[in-house]
Amino acid sequence: MTKTPDFTKVMQDMMAAFPVDASAFQNAFKTQAAFAEKFSKVAIEAAEKSTEISAKWAKDALAKVGEIAKAKAEPADYTKSITDFASAAAEMAAESMAAFAEVAKKMQMETVELMLAAGKDMSEDATAAVKKATAEVTSVAKKAAAAAK
Repeated sequence: MTKTPDFTKVMQDMMAAFPVDASAFQNAFKTQAAFAEKFSKVAIEAAEKSTEISAKWAKDALAKVGEIAKAKAEPADYTKSITDFASAAAEMAAESMAAFAEVAKKMQMETVELMLAAGKDMSEDATAAVKKATAEVTSVAKKAAAAAK
């Protein structure tokens, strides 16, 4: 019978010839963590501003409702106060929606900037890792060629 060759040593030598640089993984993790921190800051800031807009809108609406609830001397005054409230409510809605749109626009712009910066950082990290790996493989190949002579 034929004995199956043991490729353990060959595989170990081959894996040693292609070392893995853990610093590339660490740098990628640090880059990702920094991106996540910046993106979280943008999201939290947008949530805070949205909450402020909502609170102001609610407070202003409640103040206008207070005007409707006041007793009036003439029945026509009730109609006028409701009409004034409807007009003010429409104006408050328009202002609030415009403010929400500004928050969304700012968040979108900051997110795009972050994505572009993250893509650039990741591309630079990948390029550096490939250059380093290429240099190491070239060095190993030269050593192997010299040993074969």
